[in-house]
Amino acid sequence: MTDLLYDADEEALRDSVRALLAAHAPWQRILAAVDVGEPYDGALWRRLVDQTGVTGLAVPVEHGGAGAGFREVAVVLEELGRAVAPVPFLGTVVATRALLACGESTLLRQVAAAERDVALAVGLATAPDADPGPVTPGPGPTLSGRVLGVADTVPHGLLLVPAADGLYAVDGTDPAVRRTPVVSLDATRPLVDLEFTAAPAHPVARGAVAATAVTVALTAGAALLASEQVGVAQWCLDTTVDYVRQRHQFGRPVGSFQAVKHRLADLWVELTEARAVARYAADLLGAAPTDERAVGSEAALAAALAQAYCGPVAVRAAETCVQLHGGLGFTWEHPAHLYLKRAKSTAIAFGTADRHREALARLVDLPGPGTGDGATNRCTGR
Repeated sequence: MTDLLYDADEEALRDSVRALLAAHAPWQRILAAVDVGEPYDGALWRRLVDQTGVTGLAVPVEHGGAGAGFREVAVVLEELGRAVAPVPFLGTVVATRALLACGESTLLRQVAAAERDVALAVGLATAPDADPGPVTPGPGPTLSGRVLGVADTVPHGLLLVPAADGLYAVDGTDPAVRRTPVVSLDATRPLVDLEFTAAPAHPVARGAVAATAVTVALTAGAALLASEQVGVAQWCLDTTVDYVRQRHQFGRPVGSFQAVKHRLADLWVELTEARAVARYAADLLGAAPTDERAVGSEAALAAALAQAYCGPVAVRAAETCVQLHGGLGFTWEHPAHLYLKRAKSTAIAFGTADRHREALARLVDLPGPGTGDGATNRCTGR
């Protein structure tokens, strides 16, 4: 049975990451960066990599990594969500999972040693069972096509680009790669459109191996995103509880009113359940297969469950935070809107909750919609 509790090493990692973020990424600094249109914090990312070695956590020792696992990755993502930290860690982990599935040792060593930043060139809203994008291979080999709404890319980084016949590595600094920033609801996780015009590419994997690697990577993204959403929800709950204890109305703390207490108690229960679901999904990733069996594995089932549940919980937590802060929660000067935007944007990342409920129904062999089966209607929400 999966142990959903955090062990001593995971708590030590949490303390280290939290202390670093508290010192170098307070919300005032993040809000100031958003104001000037420079959301990504390169200095923070380098500190996080150099001091905690986050890029090598999920990389096995034989490939130059720490050999820790995805439970530790999930702990880091909780803290990054709690701070809405503007760093490309999630995208790095997704790309790392794709490289692991391909068995690409050279690139894995470079990523683990923080010598290269890497991202999977797939739209943030792409679900694990979706077509990753219309990029076509050419002679050379080269790639041509457009990928819309890609997150966690850095200008000097490496891009893993899914194409019709395989997975390719493309240098993001090549002149044949055009990056166009697009407006994103969550300014702390900016999106870009990528256009490849006969861009030189190096094949990483071909055929079914490449297709499975992309599916495995997107499944890992959905599973691990749940931990980030838990971190967002935890900050919203903690901050709101502190506020309603201090804010007085009619001569008593706002938090003493029954309606407020019940709403926060319900949120606490949902958050506790979300943490268990997210921990379970992260735990199964380490033992998940990376071949064709991965499409219907227990890890895929847990990832679908995590996104079907944790995304809506994060949104409700952020909405509750804004609303129970009253007029203060609607101001630009308060960080609540940063968390609401992060929660809303992650609710569609790697597929919406509705899409994951449908995937969940398929994975457990429930009858499809339109059959009149009540269980199907409850599971898909239709």
